[in-house]
Amino acid sequence: MHNSAPRVVDVYPYRESSVNPEFLLLHRAPGTLYAGQWRMVGGKIDTGEAAWETALREVDEETGHSPDRLWTIPSVNAFYEWQADRMNLIPAFAAALPADPTLDDEHDAFTWLPAEEAAAHLAWPEQQRLLRLADRTLRNGIPPRLVVQPAPE
Repeated sequence: MHNSAPRVVDVYPYRESSVNPEFLLLHRAPGTLYAGQWRMVGGKIDTGEAAWETALREVDEETGHSPDRLWTIPSVNAFYEWQADRMNLIPAFAAALPADPTLDDEHDAFTWLPAEEAAAHLAWPEQQRLLRLADRTLRNGIPPRLVVQPAPE
């Protein structure tokens, strides 16, 4: 079995509406990886970067906004990739967004959906599970220890 160190992150952006949280899904543009799929934010961890730093960077790159709040979902996206004989353990985050995204070249549309509807648009069971867990955590109150609070520079 090959290395299982995290290589990518998943981020589930949301907006806190008056009744139910809504999650942001981005539609992958033609000619991109996962073209035509609805996805949350994600990306590769750069050398020397902590997973939470990747999450902040990717949210900014893919939505044009820094999140109002970033927190770790208390679970990981875990799956086995038989082609590489590799366990993938992907840190998962949720990010409160201040506004609609400004789309980058990778995406051609976006939508805000309640958790169940958003989960139904995602291709992978682990991503569906994590989005639902993010929704449940939001509704129950985010434990302070999960909130990412980098030390001021």
